[in-house]
Amino acid sequence: MLGHEFFAPQQWKRRIALWAGALLVALAAIVFAKASDWSYHLFQRILTHGIWIPLIITPAVFALLAWVTEGKLRATRGSGIPQVIATLHIEDEGFRQRMLALPIAAGKMILTLLALAVGASIGREGPTVHVGAGIFYSLGKRFGFDDPKAASRFILAGGAAGIAAAFNTPLAGVVFAIEELAGTFEHRFSGLLLTAVIVGGVVSLGIMGNYAYFGRVETLLPLGHAWLAVLWCGVICGLLGGLFARLILLSRNGPLAYIGRLRARGPVLFAGGCGLALAVLGVLTHNSVYGTGYDQARAFVQEAAVTPGQSFGIAKLLANVVSYWAGIPGGIFSPALAVGAGIGHNIATFLPSVPAASVVLLGMSAYLSGVTGAPLTSAVIAMELTDNQDMVIPIMASCLLARAAASLFCPTPVYKDFAERMVQDFEKQQAAQAETTEKARLEAEAMQHVGNTTAFDEPAGPVVDEADADEGHSDELDELDAEAPTEKHGLDEEPPSSPPKNH
Repeated sequence: MLGHEFFAPQQWKRRIALWAGALLVALAAIVFAKASDWSYHLFQRILTHGIWIPLIITPAVFALLAWVTEGKLRATRGSGIPQVIATLHIEDEGFRQRMLALPIAAGKMILTLLALAVGASIGREGPTVHVGAGIFYSLGKRFGFDDPKAASRFILAGGAAGIAAAFNTPLAGVVFAIEELAGTFEHRFSGLLLTAVIVGGVVSLGIMGNYAYFGRVETLLPLGHAWLAVLWCGVICGLLGGLFARLILLSRNGPLAYIGRLRARGPVLFAGGCGLALAVLGVLTHNSVYGTGYDQARAFVQEAAVTPGQSFGIAKLLANVVSYWAGIPGGIFSPALAVGAGIGHNIATFLPSVPAASVVLLGMSAYLSGVTGAPLTSAVIAMELTDNQDMVIPIMASCLLARAAASLFCPTPVYKDFAERMVQDFEKQQAAQAETTEKARLEAEAMQHVGNTTAFDEPAGPVVDEADADEGHSDELDELDAEAPTEKHGLDEEPPSSPPKNH
């Protein structure tokens, strides 16, 4: 028995690394969640001193974040999920270090908290995935797992643990890693994923308790006329989700390409303008579009007496767009759930005979599916966030419809599109470096055959023996004689009839 693989030292070293990584990711996710709530509550206290204050501080901090992330912290921009996907496809150690180093993970958390403190319409779930992958990658290297394939498994496990700890949704963590991060299922990944998610889930359960993100939602969708909600939510929320994905991708053609070029020319000023646009939206909507949108989404799905109103869904969508355009750190998961809840609430007004909470839940999951292009992950997240298994079939149906509708605007899922751009940029850099290296090598080889320079600093040419000089001279004459008959005076001229003079 002692000779069994279970007792091998290498296997135990890997297990210890996984357990330690899952523990650290769970603790980091809990601290990040608490700090995010504190940051947004700080912003709400600031609002009590004047609704106009965000018109000043939000543009200034957005510009500061864009400036800070111009250099070594550039990998902290955006959600963080595309960075994790890109590192799974590129096995270059330097690239992975730039994307997943511990300073990047720490910077991601701090800068996201700063953005939330001025009302940015962003989430913390994507950054938690980034942080989890960074912790696992760094810990794996520390334990000696330097092989690219082994590092990929650690990155994948860290991302799964991150999304599971962020939402307290262990099943969604596994599904997300398979459907969104890896894009495939491999048997060798399953043990790593389950180990990371289980250990992280136990830690989260011990500290935070067993809770549902939006609380338990007691609702169902009876067969019959009520299933029109599946069709409406799937199509409408899917189209809006695909439109949002297309807007934040800033394609290289059309009017969106102009916005992308404008941001590239002046990223700091552009981010400040985005912050001002968000603050104006906040004033117009009575401060309902700031932050993650968790409170508003919960109010809709729990059918609270006071809700943000009918215009919340579209206003929050616009707030998410300008926040992401700014290029600051922050995710789109929670804000997307809030937009979906608002759109579902709007659709529910046209279906008075259908339970409103059911329509809101369908809208939430369908919009998330349209944005991310991951219907299975969206369905599982919606069910685990509300602790509702009665809506399994309707939610999955609406998510599939939403993914199909979203593909009209955005055929490639948004995270994968961003990741592909990172991969292409890396490949272009590698090709440019290879070309520069080859050019330098050829120049160095050419210089090795050049003799000392003359008094006029001109290359003296290769040094030859006197015995070879005459032979070389005669060879040159022979070459001239051989080439002379084919010499032309123009593009289409015939060679002269008289023989050339012998020089």
